[in-house]
Amino acid sequence: MRFLLEDAGLSGAVEVDSAGTAGYHSGEPPDVRARAAGRRFGVEVSGRARQFKSADFGRFDYVLAMDSANFEELGGLAPDLVARQKLHLLRSFDPASPSGASVPDPYYGDDEDFDEVVRICLSACTELLQRLRREHGI
Repeated sequence: MRFLLEDAGLSGAVEVDSAGTAGYHSGEPPDVRARAAGRRFGVEVSGRARQFKSADFGRFDYVLAMDSANFEELGGLAPDLVARQKLHLLRSFDPASPSGASVPDPYYGDDEDFDEVVRICLSACTELLQRLRREHGI
């Protein structure tokens, strides 16, 4: 998403953060294979892992889950209905994705699996950016 915002000249218009539902990778950089896949698409994959906190629902307008298991776990952290309504599966923004589709986990795969995840994320985030422009005047 950061890449698309920067490409559109909107990097200061939207705050983007990444967090996992588990804390066991906290402080670590992204997987080297994910960084390499990003580079193949001209996307810098950077940052440090952190664990999602219930308070994050108050910080963000959208909370995006990569898969249904994380969607359910995040839903359990939502303090109320308003927070729960901020939660979406990432692929739900891509009209070409099947309903309820998850982003596949490439961890046990090869470079092509990581590339496919980058393609999926770029597609969904492109549609999300269009929604942000339409609904929030960005």
